[in-house]
Amino acid sequence: MFTGIVEETGTVERIREGKSGIDLAIHACVCARGTKVGDSIAVNGCCLTVARLQRGSRGSVLHFDLLRETWTRTNLQFVKRGSLVNLERSLLADGRIGGHFVTGHIDGVGKIMRWERVGADHVLDIAAPREVLRYVVFKGSISVDGISLTVAGVTKNGFRVWIIPHTFDVTALRERKVGEGVNLEADLLGKYVEKLLVKTQAKRAA
Repeated sequence: MFTGIVEETGTVERIREGKSGIDLAIHACVCARGTKVGDSIAVNGCCLTVARLQRGSRGSVLHFDLLRETWTRTNLQFVKRGSLVNLERSLLADGRIGGHFVTGHIDGVGKIMRWERVGADHVLDIAAPREVLRYVVFKGSISVDGISLTVAGVTKNGFRVWIIPHTFDVTALRERKVGEGVNLEADLLGKYVEKLLVKTQAKRAA
C-alpha cells in the first residue's frame, strides 16, 4: 500500500529482456535507504518487488523482475535508459497519509492530451480508458504515474488535474510530453462502493 506522495525520481539504468520477463534496473537514493530484497517499491505507481540490490556510495541500483503482463499493461514498456521514474516506498503502519490509499495495481494507461504551463502551475488533461473513467469524479482522487492528484474536471473521454510547481519539480512529470502514456489507478473506494451496490441490487432483484 502506498499514498501517492512521490519520494524521489529514480533513473533507469538498464532494461534487459529475457524469455521469462524483464529485468528493470533503477538508480535510487532516498528509496534505497533501509530497503532490502523482497520489499515493495512503487515505480510510476506500479507496485514492484525488489529482486536484487547493488549498494553504492552515491545511491543504489534496485533490480525488479517484471512479468510480461506488467510490462505490456503499464507505461514502463516505454521507458529507456536515462528515463526518470517516480519512486515511493510502501506505507508504514504509523506513517502519515499525505495523499490517498494507492495499491500500486495499475488500472490502465491514459494519454496526455494537454500539458502546458498556466501561470505558476501546469494543467494536465488526460484521456482515460472507459474502465478507469467510470471511477473518476470531480474533486476525487486519482493516481497518475504514482502521484496522488485531485481531479479538477471530468469530460466524456478524460479528466483534468492541476500540477503545482513543487509536484512538477520533484516528479517525472517534468519529462512528459503530449501524446505520452501515464499509469492510472482509480480510487479504491469507488471500486468497493460499486461492487457493494451491484450485490445489493442483485439481492433486491432476486
